[in-house]
Amino acid sequence: GNDTYLSQLKRENAKALYGDACQALIKMQLATQPNALPPYDSALLMRELQLFPEWYIAKHLGKTLTAEQKAVMDKTFALLLDNILHQPQVTVHRDYHSRNLMVTSENNPGILDFQDAVIGAITYDLVSLFKDAYIRWDEEDLMDWVVRYWQSAKKAGLPVNEDFGEFYKDFEWMGVQRHIKVLGIFARLYHRDGKDGYLKDMPLVMQYLQAACERYVELRPFLKLLLTLENGA
Repeated sequence: GNDTYLSQLKRENAKALYGDACQALIKMQLATQPNALPPYDSALLMRELQLFPEWYIAKHLGKTLTAEQKAVMDKTFALLLDNILHQPQVTVHRDYHSRNLMVTSENNPGILDFQDAVIGAITYDLVSLFKDAYIRWDEEDLMDWVVRYWQSAKKAGLPVNEDFGEFYKDFEWMGVQRHIKVLGIFARLYHRDGKDGYLKDMPLVMQYLQAACERYVELRPFLKLLLTLENGA
């Protein structure tokens, strides 16, 4: 098949296509061999987060953080790392989204782009899939699909959190790390590599990021920082 999920997904087939993608993800997670892949460790997570101040804040917005703002950012990054590294660790594809999933007539989906796989947080690929930089769904749909994954994963014996509220928090916090990284990467693609194709995807990623930070009191200082930066103050 040479049709990506991105080209085929619509309201009517989303539940079925995402159901298949979740089942494939669960299979991959069940097949985890702890030492077969490099760990998604604090050094790698932090390296990704640092793309944001370097490329998004400094280069893209042309801003310099005050000492106080930098302290807020550093504290937020530390909170995120603490959450992510305490999540159950499984095989992570790292780019499990609509541009890398192909619609196939059997064994759907075909999965591309495996070269960056690591052992990391169990919610990571789920975030890539459902808070996709290239496609947007309603909160209710998203929540429904995440619940379905969580139920299937539990049934399959994966070590997901027994409490859905806690699992969803893990999903959201993992998302915050990924959205911060993606904004840094998109800014770098533009300013270093001259690729402007991703600029149009930045507002959606920023919306995901702000919405998640809004929901958790510990992340609200970072939300305030984001809003200050965006509003040019």
